[in-house]
Amino acid sequence: MLRLRQCLLFLSLAGLVQAGCNQHPASSLQAKQAVVAPGEIGSHLPEFSAKDLQGREISSADLRGKVVLVDFWATWCQPCKKEMPGYQKLLNLYGSRGFAVIGFKFDTMMDTEDPAQFAKKIGVRYPLAVAPDDLKQKFGGIKGLPTTMLYDRQGILRQKVVGFEYTGVIESAVEPLL
Repeated sequence: MLRLRQCLLFLSLAGLVQAGCNQHPASSLQAKQAVVAPGEIGSHLPEFSAKDLQGREISSADLRGKVVLVDFWATWCQPCKKEMPGYQKLLNLYGSRGFAVIGFKFDTMMDTEDPAQFAKKIGVRYPLAVAPDDLKQKFGGIKGLPTTMLYDRQGILRQKVVGFEYTGVIESAVEPLL
């Protein structure tokens, strides 16, 4: 009886070893990459097209090959108001090296002031557009404001911050991607 159990254990282990040898690591890795949910680290910058607050068309196609910071904000969001001028400074500093910033305004609550005047008052000149629900979903849904997403030149999400973050922290994530 003991010998039978030993033989069965040996055959089970041999089967596991053989199964492990038949795996294809490259295809497993590709399968894992394919299932990254939108808005999660490793996901791709979604395809989008929108009109900015001045009526100009902006799209993901315009951002290909650039390091892209996407910021979800609102006029009533005090942390957004504090964070956005820092993103403008980063754009001023790194824009010539292929860095882009785009802001998507939340429309779930009434604005506390005109969005264009709000941006002008805090010194923001990067493109700002309203984020309808379908666009929010393309970015995986937005759980809080501000939400900042940083994509590399291949359009892969490398950093996501929900809530306020200091400009220096974001800059330290931007620099190696440039």
